Amino acid sequence: MFTRSSRSIVNSLKYPIRTVPLIPRPFAVHIHHHNYNYNYSRAMSSVQIPKTQKAIRVHKNGGPEVNVLDEIPVPTPGDNEVLIKVEWTGVNFIDNYFRNGLYPKPLPYIVGQDAVGTLVSLPSNYTPPANTSLPPLKVGAKVLTTVGNSHAEYVVAPVSKVAPLPEGIDEKDAVGLTTTAFTAIGLVEDSYKVKKGDWVLVRAASGGVGTLLVQLAAHAGANVIGTVSSEAKVDLAKQNGAHHVLLTSTPAKENNAKILELTGGLGVHVVYDGVGKDTWEENFEVIRRKGTIVTFGNASGPPPEFSPLKLSAKSLKVTRPTLHSQIATQEEFVDAAEKIFDAYQKGALKITIHKVYGFSAEEVAQAQTDIASRSTIGKLVIKVA
Repeated sequence: MFTRSSRSIVNSLKYPIRTVPLIPRPFAVHIHHHNYNYNYSRAMSSVQIPKTQKAIRVHKNGGPEVNVLDEIPVPTPGDNEVLIKVEWTGVNFIDNYFRNGLYPKPLPYIVGQDAVGTLVSLPSNYTPPANTSLPPLKVGAKVLTTVGNSHAEYVVAPVSKVAPLPEGIDEKDAVGLTTTAFTAIGLVEDSYKVKKGDWVLVRAASGGVGTLLVQLAAHAGANVIGTVSSEAKVDLAKQNGAHHVLLTSTPAKENNAKILELTGGLGVHVVYDGVGKDTWEENFEVIRRKGTIVTFGNASGPPPEFSPLKLSAKSLKVTRPTLHSQIATQEEFVDAAEKIFDAYQKGALKITIHKVYGFSAEEVAQAQTDIASRSTIGKLVIKVA
């Protein structure tokens, strides 16, 4: 028999259907696991899946107008892959980089990075990861993944890159716990390990990643300086834990002098810079000796090429991480997910939603335009189903 949640999925379908075999899960279960509560619906041995789906795709590089709503086949999971019915997805700066060709990608492609939805299938040889506080994946569970192709009604993902949502996490908020949160946790744990007493500069402190960086750094006991583009963003940065907030409308020379004043003339231990070209040279003025510059975004354009000799005067380190290289293994993905869920449930991470957009080419184009304007606050999310 179908459960109520299963019937709702089937009844919402608009297209011809096919049956995908699943692992039988005959009983409803409630799992309490390492301070996380997980609820799983009764699942069945098969579920009805449409043959086609709606997806936002890009067929040629260009502006936001090249986003197109297509009807394409629902993907079939291969070995060690799962199928997820997408309910929520998000918008990230990298969507623009792929679309305009800054980051080359084979065409056509499905847009999007974040996916939050219902797990529809598991591989028959699925083995839960060892040494983790996260419970095993179950058909019918609410899950998240960062694998991409998420602006679609269904997405296939490696089973190693899917995490079940703990009970009590709002699914809309969970979009903010995908790409942006996995990026932020990697930046403060791997790119530079933030410690109590550190001076940390977060540029674009009210953006999707910036809001989380401020919170995580403050939670670690660091002294956090944030830069924002408008007065409207100052309060949010302070609410998230920034101890000092500077406006980018203030001349850079004045802001640099203020940062040096706050740090006793030494400069900050680390700069987290998602802005790129416009703030690149400033970073070298405000970083202290033996400090670390973490460049992780290109909101104003990519930073210029430079000689390693530029680092010698202060014995500096520069790193340019990317999300998928930091969580390349299942162990790395699971470790990041555990830290994110733990921080969220302890209140160390709060998700700010800028706006919810509809699932259409026009709405996706508008969302990409909005995030590129650098005027948004928090996470931009799309309701798929």
